[in-house]
Amino acid sequence: MTTDAQALVWTNWSRSVEAHPARIAHPASTADVSALVRDAAAAGQTIKAVGAGHSFTAIAATDGVLLHLDRMSRLLTHDISTGRVRVQAGISLRALNPQLKALGLALPNLGDVDPQTVAGAVSTGTHGTGAALFGISAAVVGVQIVTAAAQILEIDEQHPWFGAARVSLGALGILTEVTLQCVPAFLLHAHEGSMVLPEVLDRVHELTVDNDHVEFYWFPHTEKALVKRNNRVAEGTVRQPLGRFRHWLDDEFLSNTVFEGINRLARQTPALIPTINRISASALGAREYVDDSYNVFVSSRKVRFRESEFAIPRDALPSVLGELQAWFGAGHENISFPIEVRFAAADDVWMSTGHERDNCYVAVHQYHRTDHTSYFAAAQDIFTAHDGRPHWGKLHTLDSTYLRKHYSRFDEFVAVRDQLDPERRFSNPYLDRVLG
Repeated sequence: MTTDAQALVWTNWSRSVEAHPARIAHPASTADVSALVRDAAAAGQTIKAVGAGHSFTAIAATDGVLLHLDRMSRLLTHDISTGRVRVQAGISLRALNPQLKALGLALPNLGDVDPQTVAGAVSTGTHGTGAALFGISAAVVGVQIVTAAAQILEIDEQHPWFGAARVSLGALGILTEVTLQCVPAFLLHAHEGSMVLPEVLDRVHELTVDNDHVEFYWFPHTEKALVKRNNRVAEGTVRQPLGRFRHWLDDEFLSNTVFEGINRLARQTPALIPTINRISASALGAREYVDDSYNVFVSSRKVRFRESEFAIPRDALPSVLGELQAWFGAGHENISFPIEVRFAAADDVWMSTGHERDNCYVAVHQYHRTDHTSYFAAAQDIFTAHDGRPHWGKLHTLDSTYLRKHYSRFDEFVAVRDQLDPERRFSNPYLDRVLG
């Protein structure tokens, strides 16, 4: 266990949050975490764990003790017969995925980036896309947490708090180990191509029913969308990944190097954005390939941005996009980032955005050097008018008054929190706002 007691500054990946912890520690084991929690309590300090800092909200920020879980990054045990693996909570999805492949396993679904730690992805309800599939937290079959009393608590599928522990928001304790239910490793056939937005919306039911995973990116100020359809292939299908040059051209040069330059130009000359978006939408051509699931799910994201994402009922999607389109058309702002739309099935995780409801997810983004405030506020007003639930790791301004109405197990979750952390050792202003 290593610590640093100097005056410290911590920032998240998007540079949207800055914190000034009194101390940073790098525990290597659950026992280390327990000792640090005990020390923090004796000193009257709060204590929070942080992974990759990929949440856009201040969910992990603290002015007390900040635990970096970078030394807790091992795959601990695996059982091929059941497909279950146990990992330390600080392992990143980027590190875990190839280790699972080596075992002949995979996570059933993933988001579109992979730097997050398992603890961060689980605690904030990270999801991927697939109308009949769930977020990452639904793959959790057991967790180990250190409580505010420094006790080590195991919560499995039979435990009464299981539904609360799978999306815990970091409010119940420090997550130290996670058991995941994996599936046999699989390949995906990726098909990507452009469509006009009205056609996408007309065919959205067909697209989501006929494909295992579907998502699309709509370019504001245009009617152009990039649609991604990913489907499992028959056993024995040969892997046919993108060629090295095509991967570099599309996923590194165009999507990162050129896109960074576009956003810098757009920031200086916003009037160019509609033209830039039309060109950008046309530059990403159709492509098909077959690769390991995690290589298809995950994209390289090197351009820093801010993001707000809400889960909304699927039948509200045309209205939501129409209202966003009207906001752009009224000339409020020109937006250079595409709007991302994904789908996921209802689950039984208490604080999951998918709790008891099939959703589509609509995400708005803004370049990190451009003020996002008015755009995200307008989008939030649209989302909440359609019973939207904000992603816990992405920007929003809602509080417990709104959220309690949209989660049927909200008060039960708070009751578990009251038992595990009565003195709010793991709290911070973000959790005070969203949980009350």
